[in-house]
Amino acid sequence: MIKYKVPENLDSKKSYTWLASWFGFGFISPAPGTWGSLAAIPFGVIIYEFGGAIALPLSVVIITIIGLWAADKFDKDMDGHDSKMIVIDEVAGQWIALIPAALNPILIIFAFIAFRFFDILKPFPINLIDKKVKGAWGVMGDDIVAGIFAAICVIGIDKWII
Repeated sequence: MIKYKVPENLDSKKSYTWLASWFGFGFISPAPGTWGSLAAIPFGVIIYEFGGAIALPLSVVIITIIGLWAADKFDKDMDGHDSKMIVIDEVAGQWIALIPAALNPILIIFAFIAFRFFDILKPFPINLIDKKVKGAWGVMGDDIVAGIFAAICVIGIDKWII
């Protein structure tokens, strides 16, 4: 059963709460990371559609900077590290995976699947970043690397299969 709940100890009036949770998608359970990744796709496609091939990588840099700030503030409010409700890191990683997909619907679906695969299983070095890097860089870093791995897979699928 899908649930949506904003924790009482979070200040829902703060912009970083809504950015870190990607406009509340991080408050959906189960699997807030999957919901955050899904919610990132329409934004990524629109950015690519209207801004071209350079806009999405530029947006990744911008969302990463915003994510570092928002994740840090959110974690401090929650007295923890890498809350599952923080999904702006999934947005950055998913957008990286979408870059080589361009606007190809099959590649977009594959980018989503590949990103979720790497983000959930966390093979080396993703697992190392997840466990060893503290603070906002740890929150964002593993998803950025998972996005890079997924993007490489998308490139491979595009070159050799599609």
